[in-house]
Amino acid sequence: MANDERPTTNDAALTAHLAAAAQAHGHICAGQVLGVRLAMLGLSMLGIEDPHKKDRKRLVTFVEIDRCATDAVAIVTGCRLGKRALKFRDWGKMAATFVDVSTGKAIRIAAKESSKTLARHMHPELEDKNQQQMLAYREMSDDDLFTTQWVKVDLPPEEFPGYKGERIVCEMCSEGINFHREVVRDGKLLCKACAGDAYYEPL
Repeated sequence: MANDERPTTNDAALTAHLAAAAQAHGHICAGQVLGVRLAMLGLSMLGIEDPHKKDRKRLVTFVEIDRCATDAVAIVTGCRLGKRALKFRDWGKMAATFVDVSTGKAIRIAAKESSKTLARHMHPELEDKNQQQMLAYREMSDDDLFTTQWVKVDLPPEEFPGYKGERIVCEMCSEGINFHREVVRDGKLLCKACAGDAYYEPL
């Protein structure tokens, strides 16, 4: 997308979002600034103006890292894990994909590694790296800060917010399983843990 087609950052909105993000997260840092900017750009490119009220059912967001930026993305978009509108993919990347479920349009936005070097060049008077980045990330253009790519995301019905499906009981541990997360193993319906994909080990 050409520079003149990119949405411009609204400084008043940025300041308000950063204040809300700092309050929710407990502090403000470069990652919070990056997450706020990333989410604001995603909403603008999809034309979603009011994700907390009027447009609250239009958006599903995939985040690719469990760091400060993810909390900021949730604050700006209104997407939450508990609402099933925030999806976590553990890829370790400072990136997110915003899906407008009403149109099927989706935009993936990733932070540029070069933005860290640019931040040092923009504010060499600041010795602290976090302070450099916090200030520079507020000032950089979207093109200096991010790469963007229109993508296609397949969302089956069970991935939508508000989906209410059949609840399955694991035949081994008897715990309930929602959203078609059961696994068929040797003719039995099992939860992922009992099927061998546990993140914990019983003691």
